[in-house]
Amino acid sequence: MALDQSALLEVLDALKGADVEDRIRQAATTIYQALIEAELTSVIGAGPHERTDTRLAQRNGHRPKTVSTVAGDLELRIPKLRAGSFFASLLERRRRVDQSLFAVIMEAYLHSTSTRKVDDLVKALGADTGISKSEVSRICAELDVEVAAIRDRSLAEQAYPYVFLDATYCKARVNHRVVSQAVVVATGVAADGRREVLGFDVGDSENGAFWTAFLRSLKTRGLRGVQLVISDAHAGLKAAIEAVLIGASWQRCRVHFLRNVLAQVPKGDAEMVAAAIRTIFAQPDRDHVREQLDTIAGMLGRQLPKVETMLREAADDITAFTGFPISHWKKIWSTNPLERVNKRDQTPHRRRRRVPQPCRVTAPGRLGAGRDPQRMASLRPPLPLRRLHGPAQHHHQRSGGSTNCAPHGMISTTR
Repeated sequence: MALDQSALLEVLDALKGADVEDRIRQAATTIYQALIEAELTSVIGAGPHERTDTRLAQRNGHRPKTVSTVAGDLELRIPKLRAGSFFASLLERRRRVDQSLFAVIMEAYLHSTSTRKVDDLVKALGADTGISKSEVSRICAELDVEVAAIRDRSLAEQAYPYVFLDATYCKARVNHRVVSQAVVVATGVAADGRREVLGFDVGDSENGAFWTAFLRSLKTRGLRGVQLVISDAHAGLKAAIEAVLIGASWQRCRVHFLRNVLAQVPKGDAEMVAAAIRTIFAQPDRDHVREQLDTIAGMLGRQLPKVETMLREAADDITAFTGFPISHWKKIWSTNPLERVNKRDQTPHRRRRRVPQPCRVTAPGRLGAGRDPQRMASLRPPLPLRRLHGPAQHHHQRSGGSTNCAPHGMISTTR
C-alpha cells in the first residue's frame, strides 16, 4: 500500500523538523510501518475502514514494538485482529533486533570486539536501547550453522598437493573447570595455488588416535592428491600421516625444529647455533642442502653433541621440502602461514572474559579464515604437479643420491 500525497507531505514536514541524525530513523520507521500495514491489508483482504465481501478479519488496534536496526531504534505499531493473530513477515518473532543489525553484530564479534563494546557500537548506530551481552552471544551462536557448513563441506572438487597441520591452544570450560584445549587446524594449497582452511577440531594434539581420526575425516570429505604434509613433530602425527595419507611425504616444520634444538643449547650459544642451522636452508639445491646439513652437524657436534644427534636424526624430515620445486621451498618448509591464521584466531578468545565450551572454541575466527582463501605469493600460477613423480619416493631415496623427480625447470612458476 503506497502512501498518498498528503501522507507523504506529512512525512516530509516531520523530517524537516528532525535533526539530521534522526531523519533516517524516522524515514525507516515510516517505510516499515507502511509495509506492515500493506501486508495486513493483503492478509485480511481489506484496508482500514474499507467494506468488502472478501474481508477475512477485522483490525483491533495496535501494540507497540521496538526494533533495533542500523538506522536506530524504530518504534513500530504491530496491528492486532479481533480474531486470530498477525505478525509481519518483515520482522521476527520474539526478536527486537533486525537482521541488518545482526550482520553488524556478527562482523564486530568476528573482529574480536567484546560483547560490552558491541553494546556501545549498537548505541552509536542509534539504537538507544543497546543490546545485552546474552543477546550478543545468542545472535553470534547462529554463526555455528555457517561454521558447520564450512567444516563439513566437500573437498573432492580439487586436489591439495600441500597440506599444513598445526595446533593452537585456547582456554575452554570442561566439566565446570577451565582447561587448555588444543584446536587443530588443517589448511591446504590447491593445484591453482589457492590456500584455504580444510578442517578443524578440538582434541588432544599429542594423541595418535586423535590425529588418525582427524585425517580420516578429511579423507572422508574427499581430500585427495596430497604430496607433502607440513607440521610440527606432534606425537603420533607422523604415523597417522603414513597410515591415512598414503604416499605423502612429511616435512617437519623447520621453525619448530629450531626451537626444539635451541631448548637444548646454552643461552650464550643460541644465536650462533640458530645462525648455523639457518644456513642449511639457504642452499640453492637439494644436494647442497644435505651437504650443508652434514657440515653443520659435524661442526656443532664438537661442542654440542646433542645438537648433532638431533640434526642427523631429523635430517630426512626437515629436508623433505627439497623434493619439490625450489620456488616453493620458502612456503612449504614451515607451518608459518598456518600459524598466522592461528594467532589471529586466538585474539577473540583472549579479549573476551567468558570462557567458551570446547565446541565453541573454533567458531568465530575459523569462519573468517574459511571465507577468505588467499593465494600464496609464489604459488599463484597453476602448479603442474602431475609432472612430479612420487615426492614420497624422493624423500626416502635422497640418502642414496638417486632421484625420480622431474627437473625443476619443468615446473612453471613465472608470475
